[in-house]
Amino acid sequence: MRRTLDPRSIALRCAELADQKKASDIVILDVKNIFPLSSYFVICSGESDRQVRAIAANIEEVLGKDKIFPMGVEGLTEGKWVLMDYDEVILHVFQEEVRSFYDLEMLWRDAPRIKEKMIERRGA
Repeated sequence: MRRTLDPRSIALRCAELADQKKASDIVILDVKNIFPLSSYFVICSGESDRQVRAIAANIEEVLGKDKIFPMGVEGLTEGKWVLMDYDEVILHVFQEEVRSFYDLEMLWRDAPRIKEKMIERRGA
């Protein structure tokens, strides 16, 4: 079955679902003009491996109900950094210290950030 949401809507939905599981520092980067393999990165943090896995599981479960499935999932067992590849949307769920170490926001600092009230509220 075909996707019912465009990539931007999927990215926003991922951020919303991460927020439901109390993810912190939720950021959406628009990388479509600087990264040829994807359109958006959604980056967020969890405080523990359990929370990181819960955030990822919630997103996978809810999007799956809409027939949107990841092409691949990495890191779920360890829960330090989960990467979920939804083709044009790549979700990164980090434990805070791992996120700080890899600093994807700095690496992709030229990418515009998507500003949404929910994201700004959680990041504040």
